[in-house]
Amino acid sequence: MRTALIIGAGPAGLAAAYELTKNSDIKPIIIELDSQVGGLSKTILYNGNRLDIGPHRFFSKNKRVNELWQEILSMPKINRLTRILFLHKFFNYPIDLSLATLKNLGPKRVLKIIFSYLRIKIKPLKPEKSLADFFTNRFGRELYSTFFEYYTEKVWGVPCEQIPPDWGAQRVKELSISKLIGHFFKKIFRFRQNKKVQTSLIEQFYYPLYGAGQMYEAMAEKIKAKGGEINLNHELMSFKRVDNKIKSALVRDRDGILKEIEADYFISTMPIKELINRLDFPVPDKIKELAANLVYRDYIIIGLSYKKIAQAKKILDNWIYVQERDIKMGRLDFFNNFSPNMSREENNIWLGAEYFCNENDEFWQKNDLDLRDFAAQELERMKITLSLDLLDYKVVRVTKAYPAYFGSYNRLAEIREYTDNFTNLFLIGRNGMHRYNNMDHSILSGLMAANNIISGRVDKNNLWEINTESEYAEE
Repeated sequence: MRTALIIGAGPAGLAAAYELTKNSDIKPIIIELDSQVGGLSKTILYNGNRLDIGPHRFFSKNKRVNELWQEILSMPKINRLTRILFLHKFFNYPIDLSLATLKNLGPKRVLKIIFSYLRIKIKPLKPEKSLADFFTNRFGRELYSTFFEYYTEKVWGVPCEQIPPDWGAQRVKELSISKLIGHFFKKIFRFRQNKKVQTSLIEQFYYPLYGAGQMYEAMAEKIKAKGGEINLNHELMSFKRVDNKIKSALVRDRDGILKEIEADYFISTMPIKELINRLDFPVPDKIKELAANLVYRDYIIIGLSYKKIAQAKKILDNWIYVQERDIKMGRLDFFNNFSPNMSREENNIWLGAEYFCNENDEFWQKNDLDLRDFAAQELERMKITLSLDLLDYKVVRVTKAYPAYFGSYNRLAEIREYTDNFTNLFLIGRNGMHRYNNMDHSILSGLMAANNIISGRVDKNNLWEINTESEYAEE
């Protein structure tokens, strides 16, 4: 029997394994460093509360991904409400043309936004050299500075002027003032949503009753039922090759025992930096240097359980983006508003305070109790909750959550060219491809890698076109 060794049990790795068990006689063997499946889309159960890393919405314009989700698990559809906290006021996200928005901004700022937008339409910045240029060309300098600049700098830890425009081109696509105006009038006339709606503008999405991780736990069970193998708490130590093929992987199991696993195919979702370090054969110095200089942004989410006070009861948001410059928190998740099953007690509110940082920086090194207090104090300053109503908390640290589009990213193609030379090695997923993919793009990369294996396709260009070609792109 042919086998495929898959590194990582996140959405991409599981999708690849599921496709292999469904449409071939190739046995997938997954090794996962974590103690549970789901990767960056897992759900952590803590004292009866469910904490999502994200959390992630289940929405895609790709028919195949939607069909896969529906095949695996029945999910209810929920209404989306996302807002921005700025000037200690709430603004709809995306920004709309409502009277509330205009009132919150004030006439002086509104006029500056209008004239700034008209100015850039007359004389756009060309070429776009940075993410700041990308946003300015689409929204005008004033609106960009008001609602995009500081949050983006929170995420990446560097000014937008130092970030290439690639990130905006991938994540924001064609969203612009004109799209927002068109969406506003469609809402007025109650035009029916369709698959062409901008991802940032969707108003409904699917979500599992018990968190995003429920989807991937169900997928893992189906993989095992069909003969696939999933090994948790297993770490990849190295790869060996013969000519232009990977021959085997050295794996350390949960008991610390090393074993060599041979396979016909290898699929990796692990960070490219780590993959290159684990190649147990001579690698060109240039490739090692480029991989070493790939940059990532790390992440801490703090789950906080509160008594449901009057202010929190009024908040129906799924997410709140925090644009306030005196608040470090980047985003606030209201897990109860995704599903009431996320909270242990119906009368409690279960929140996720998201922070972007670098591994081992000052914030990362704070102990859990200090992180709890820091988040609770910020929530109180935001007038969301009161610290005295705090009941429980859970801190989760995630390394390499966001592949960055700076460092040696502009030479990623050279690393890709090197790894593509190994005909039976396929890189998929967010970290596997060092691309800031949405969950559905990662799943699609797994499905397509499996299809390439099944069909014998050696050319891997179709994997790298995901989220760049209009057929796949979330505009």
